[in-house]
Amino acid sequence: MTSRSLAPLGLGVAGLGRGFMLTLPSLLADDRIRLVAAAAPRAESRQAFEATFGARSYSTVDALCGDGSVEAVYIATPHPLHAEHAATAARHGKHILVEKPIATDLSDAVEMVRNARSAGVQLIVGPSHSFDAPVLLARQVIDRGTLGRVRIVQSFNYTDFLYRPRRAEELDTAKGGGVVFSQAVHQIDVARMLVADAATSVFAMTGDWDPSRPTEGAYSALIGFRDGAFAALTYSGYGGFDSDEWMGWINELGDPKNPAAGSAGKRSAPLADRRAEADAKRQRTFGAAPIPEAAPGHEHFGPVIVSCEHGAVRLTPEGVWVHGSAGREFKAAPAARAPRATVIDALWAAIRGGRPPMQNGEWGVASLEICFAILEAARSGRPVTLRHQKGIGGTDRKGAMR
Repeated sequence: MTSRSLAPLGLGVAGLGRGFMLTLPSLLADDRIRLVAAAAPRAESRQAFEATFGARSYSTVDALCGDGSVEAVYIATPHPLHAEHAATAARHGKHILVEKPIATDLSDAVEMVRNARSAGVQLIVGPSHSFDAPVLLARQVIDRGTLGRVRIVQSFNYTDFLYRPRRAEELDTAKGGGVVFSQAVHQIDVARMLVADAATSVFAMTGDWDPSRPTEGAYSALIGFRDGAFAALTYSGYGGFDSDEWMGWINELGDPKNPAAGSAGKRSAPLADRRAEADAKRQRTFGAAPIPEAAPGHEHFGPVIVSCEHGAVRLTPEGVWVHGSAGREFKAAPAARAPRATVIDALWAAIRGGRPPMQNGEWGVASLEICFAILEAARSGRPVTLRHQKGIGGTDRKGAMR
C-alpha cells in the first residue's frame, strides 16, 4: 500500500452554495477528506472558505482544477453548469463527484461520461438518497433472497420544497428547475437501487398549479422494469401536508423535527420581489450561514415500501422493517458517523481503491433520462420508452449506452 493511498483525499469544491452546505458536515467529520481549494463567483464566499479552512480559493472552476493539490472536484454549482464544470475537471485529470442531477441535458450527461472515461477519472453522481444507509440495508435484505423478487416499490414525499427561497432559474424547468430534476431524481435513484433491474418505460402526470412558481411542483410517476416490477413515485412540494409525520418527525437530513414547524399550510412569498428572495437564498450559503452540525440520524426521502414475492420491506430513518413468513423484524441501519458518510465511502473506494459505486456516470444518465421521461409522459399523456438504462450488476437494456 502506497503512502498516497493512505493520505487524505485532496478535495476541491466548485460552488459554495446550499448543496455544499448540506454535505459539509459529513466532509468535516471524515479524516479521509481534506478541503484544499474552492471556486465560487462571490468574493465573500471565497474569503470565508480561505479563513475557515486555510485553503486556497479561485474565481473560476478552470483555475480550481489547475491546482495541483486537488485530486477530486466536488461539483456543487447550479444544475445547468454541471456539464461544463465536469468537462473542465476531466480535462485537468481530476476525479469528479457531481451533485444530482448529473446535468440538465441528456446529451450533455452522456458526454460527461465519455469525457471521464477518456480522461481515466472517476465520475460519481451524488449525494443522492440511494446512498442512504437504510436504502443500502434494504438492498442487502432483498439480496438474501428469502423475500423473493421485488414486485412493487412505492415512495411518497410531501414537502414545502417549492416555497423555500429560490433563485429564478430554480423555477424554470428548462434550466433544471422544479421538483422533477431536483426531487424526482432522488426517488428514481432509490427505486432503481431497490429493484436492481433495468427500467423500461415511464408513465406520469405532473402538477404546475401556482402561477407565481411557474414550474412543476408535483408529480406521480409509474416506472416499469424489465422483469415486470414497477415503482410508483409521488411527490408534492406545495406544502399542506408534511410526510415527515410518517417518518417519526425525522427530517430529510436526519435531524429531529418539531411537528409545529412542519410544512403544513406554507405558501409562497410574493415572487414579485425576486431580489429579496435571491437574498434569502444567499443567506443559506457558505459564508453567510453558520456551518450546520452533523445530524444525529440517517437521511431519508419519505416513506418507502418494497413489496416482494414473499414479503415486504418498509424503510425508516433508523433502519428497515422486514415483513416475512415468520412475522416482522426490525433491522437497524449502522450508526451514522455523519449523514453522508456513505458518499465519502464511495468516493474513497473509487479513487483510492478503483472500485466505483453503482452511482457512477452511467447511473446518473439513466436517472436523468427518467426525469425527462416523466416530463414527456406528462405532456403527451402516453408512456415513454427508455433507452439508457442499466440494472445493478451491469445488466442493461438493448440499446443502452455502453
